[in-house]
Amino acid sequence: MAKQPRGANRPPTDGLPKTEPLTPSQMHQNAAAKRMLRRLVQSESPPTAPLSIVDRLAGSPYANPMIQVGGVDTSARKTMDFALHLAESMFRYGAGSLEVETSIIAVTAALGLKNIEVDITNQSVGINYAPKDQTPIALLRVVRSWTNNYAGLAKVHQLVTDIVAGGVGRDEAIRRLDEIIRSPKPFPRWMVTVAFAVFSAVFVGVIGGGPGASAVAFASNILISLLARKLGRWRTPDFFVTAACSFVVTVIALLMWKFGSPVGFRLAPAIVVVGGILLLLPTGRLVSSVQDAINGFPVTAAGRFLSTLLTFGAVVAGIAVAFVVGDRIGMAPIDVTETFPPAYPLWIQVIMVAVAVVAIGITEQTDWKLLLPTAAVGVVGHLVLIGSDLLGAGARFSPALAAVVIGLLARVVALKMGAPQLVVAVPAGLILLPGLTIFRSMYVLTIEESEILLGAGGMLSAGAIVFGVAGGIVLGDTLARPLTRSLASNERRRARRR
Repeated sequence: MAKQPRGANRPPTDGLPKTEPLTPSQMHQNAAAKRMLRRLVQSESPPTAPLSIVDRLAGSPYANPMIQVGGVDTSARKTMDFALHLAESMFRYGAGSLEVETSIIAVTAALGLKNIEVDITNQSVGINYAPKDQTPIALLRVVRSWTNNYAGLAKVHQLVTDIVAGGVGRDEAIRRLDEIIRSPKPFPRWMVTVAFAVFSAVFVGVIGGGPGASAVAFASNILISLLARKLGRWRTPDFFVTAACSFVVTVIALLMWKFGSPVGFRLAPAIVVVGGILLLLPTGRLVSSVQDAINGFPVTAAGRFLSTLLTFGAVVAGIAVAFVVGDRIGMAPIDVTETFPPAYPLWIQVIMVAVAVVAIGITEQTDWKLLLPTAAVGVVGHLVLIGSDLLGAGARFSPALAAVVIGLLARVVALKMGAPQLVVAVPAGLILLPGLTIFRSMYVLTIEESEILLGAGGMLSAGAIVFGVAGGIVLGDTLARPLTRSLASNERRRARRR
């Protein structure tokens, strides 16, 4: 059989276009197109991959901590004890759950501990350390007391920053934390009492009261400060302390309303009550609870919400009991629809707001270096509130908008000053709370029984404003995070140089 010539069975190629070999640039373009297509149809990471706990530091001042220990720390128990002690101190000073969690993760990571899990509830902090092929360690710390010490919270924040920057070892960190806990608060008790009364007097002037009303507010708040201190020594629960203080300040206002006053206070009992109850409201706790709820700590948020509602209940209960007492002694009816025109020009009101915010900072034991920056944030928030009212934003939306501005500026100022956002935001945002609405609603609910729906609607409106302010502060903090990443890195660079 004769052999066929090679290629005889191949299909003819006549008439087909001949393909030219690809150039290197064309091959590179094809590879880039394939990579782009792959990114479009594939996710960045498998959907079932667990989230690394260090990823929780993203967006916080402690992102990318410097690891000081290579390998497994042989004294992990000491590091965990220190982290729990740190977390307990932060909770006692009023920090939110997210801040506590990120601080624990950053400190343990910087000190060389991997495989850490953190669990935070309303009053407890748990850390579980489970390295591979080793016996796990689980520790729990319960927080049983709270105190006003924003200066201590700022110092703890700075300590965590220094640890994350790699400039402080564990032994030095333990010593510094002990010094922070043992160090006295920046302001003595008598100054806190005077600041409490100064805030009430100045804020009464901001909302329309004259010098006489401010003087009565100053005296009544000195009295309730001493009363609260005495009841505290008797181990009286906070609920009854708050109720007693709101009762006393309301009774004083109603007595001045009934019997008159030589200082011209007769026309505005509501103003003095507002000045007395604002500092009794749990603003810091409410902001922390809203922050915890938004950031994914439902158990802690629920506990703090319950504590906050109880404190609000104590305030309104004290006011209600005072109204009943006033009604029994023949108190004349109060016109709760009365409005109060400004008693001072705008520039004096701005100065009063600044003084009021400084006074709040003193009562919260803020570091004296933060008082003026906090006052500036409060003044800006007050101007935004006035501007929103003039533009017709409404009584509910205007405080929330001002709170967003306060929350944003507070994060910027706090990071520049080496402190957490809460230390600046809470004193600056207290002036936004609806004290007049709470007073008027409780009066209608207690005395004018025919208008109970009006009173209930007023309390719901007050609650909406309060939660709007708290949510606005948290939203402002969230909006400021992309803008403050460079501030956090600059703070860590300064810590390394120290």
